[in-house]
Amino acid sequence: MTEGGLAATVLAGLPPQVLNTDTLSEEAAAELHRLVAAAARSVAEGTEEPSSLARDAMSYSITAEEGGHASVLVQSDTTMSPEFAALLRWLKEHAGRQ
Repeated sequence: MTEGGLAATVLAGLPPQVLNTDTLSEEAAAELHRLVAAAARSVAEGTEEPSSLARDAMSYSITAEEGGHASVLVQSDTTMSPEFAALLRWLKEHAGRQ
């Protein structure tokens, strides 16, 4: 889910994008799993607070479900780790292919 920024009112009405690993190749599913794990570690380690200077910054929420367990990763433009950014790019690229 993407929130905030100048397009907040437009984005608020859109449903979340969903990517089912069952529709991915074995290699793509493995890469997604690796990216989620790296992003989860970086989010857990990060303690940076959002900057008040970026009032129109976007925030991103990625929910990864596996084996009945859901993990929610949240970051913003101002606090995004490189690992979270890599996951976000990968998801944007592959979500459109389904």
